[in-house]
Amino acid sequence: QLQLVESGGGLVQPGGSLRLSCAASGFNLDTYNIGWFRQAPGKEREFVAVIKSEGGGTEYADSVKGRFTISRDYARSTIFLQMNNLKPEDTAKYFCNVVFRGNAYWGQGTQVTVSS
Repeated sequence: QLQLVESGGGLVQPGGSLRLSCAASGFNLDTYNIGWFRQAPGKEREFVAVIKSEGGGTEYADSVKGRFTISRDYARSTIFLQMNNLKPEDTAKYFCNVVFRGNAYWGQGTQVTVSS
């Protein structure tokens, strides 16, 4: 059964860092694009970053380029999102996502709050 479980969120001051984790099971990490999205209160869910299948590289939203890094650990079957120089506008619930056999799967999300 395919499952995505996010963790690592929390409260951090502006300029701080967090590393989010997405523990994946039920599919091959290298076969599918895996993305991070976020949703702030009252706003639509938006794309943050994706790590592509089979060495296809990474892509980022303009708002996070140069500050966030997405990576994949095969041994731990986990996708990471390293977030540096966090800003208050990064406050949101963060979700990982995979489209598997035509169906979109989401984790339960992890809350990130950037505030002084």
